[in-house]
Amino acid sequence: MSKKEKSIMKLATAFALTFGIVPSAYAMHIMEGYLPVGYCIAWGAVCVPFLIAGFFSIQKTLRENRKAITVLAMSGAFVFVISSLKIPSVTGSCSHMTGTGLGAILFGPSAVSILGIIVLIFQAVLLAHGGLTTLGANTFSMAIAGPFVSFGIYKLCKVLKVNKMVAVFLAATLGDLFTYCVTSLQLAIAYPSEIGGVGASAVKFLGVFAPTQLPLAVIEGILTTVIVMTLETYALPELKAIGFTREVK
Repeated sequence: MSKKEKSIMKLATAFALTFGIVPSAYAMHIMEGYLPVGYCIAWGAVCVPFLIAGFFSIQKTLRENRKAITVLAMSGAFVFVISSLKIPSVTGSCSHMTGTGLGAILFGPSAVSILGIIVLIFQAVLLAHGGLTTLGANTFSMAIAGPFVSFGIYKLCKVLKVNKMVAVFLAATLGDLFTYCVTSLQLAIAYPSEIGGVGASAVKFLGVFAPTQLPLAVIEGILTTVIVMTLETYALPELKAIGFTREVK
């Protein structure tokens, strides 16, 4: 990262720290208007440095190899399609797969923040899925928190010499589940329980999500594994271009 890019990242981080603090005593796609204004602004501010890092990451990837745009576009399309298949779960939100684990594994978590916010904007405008006022919160849970966990799980599995396809499955599955943990926490912070506060509210939201999200996470893990296997069969040159097949023995 150049000095100019580092300076921009420092400014973005300072902005996030300044505006990402909600002055409150109770300090998956969340629908339009469901979060108070202060929380919408705070979550949006927190996302800024991640989005800037994601822009630089994609820029670097495409600068090094223009052919990577094909797999990158496919990863974005996968996120859009799979996260549009929603199942009603609780007032103000819904359960659905995220699809972000695939992009995190192939390109790293920063790049997925850009793919994710693009998908979320299109879904909010065209499908009334999520919302523009809650874009920051939804971006943080689905396009930042989940992908970083997926990436971390995948790298940990590599260190532990876990079978690559098992690693892909675990990364996609756990990244999906973590997205909903973050969403539950976001809703709990905004609407703490009268008895038990944020903790009790988070447990309630997690309890409502679990019956639908657990099987969906497993399905996403399976689908992501199948896609990676297919890419290794039919798009090996593209995978070599982004360095993914260096792990293949």
